[in-house]
Amino acid sequence: MAMSTGGSESGAPMSEINVTPLVDVMLVLLIIFMITAPLMSHRITVKLPTANPHQQENTPPPEVVDLAIKADGSMYFQDNQNPLTDAELKAQLQALAQHSPQPELQIRAAHDAEFKAVRKALGDAKESGLVHVGFMTTGKE
Repeated sequence: MAMSTGGSESGAPMSEINVTPLVDVMLVLLIIFMITAPLMSHRITVKLPTANPHQQENTPPPEVVDLAIKADGSMYFQDNQNPLTDAELKAQLQALAQHSPQPELQIRAAHDAEFKAVRKALGDAKESGLVHVGFMTTGKE
């Protein structure tokens, strides 16, 4: 608030508005506008894809491969009754990764299975190059 520095009414507030800060702000904004206005005339062309709602995609859904992990850490493919060894699991996952399109690996672990078995299966899937990995939940058995 501006104060009077002399005159007949000493110590009374001035009734005029001090416009100096307003002018300063307006000059800064004018300079910013003058610098940025030429930059706005440059345009970048972006090619957007066009969607055709009448076109139906005829790609079949990817194959689903089920990997079951039991509570004791044994692993089974596609409800097979024979447990997989580590070497067999890695070989099977590498063979699946070579398919085009890649199948989706769905890991179904028992509720009391240790996490290190699931972590190992995920690590083997990643090492083999599988990118579509999902989890299936099961109820308490």
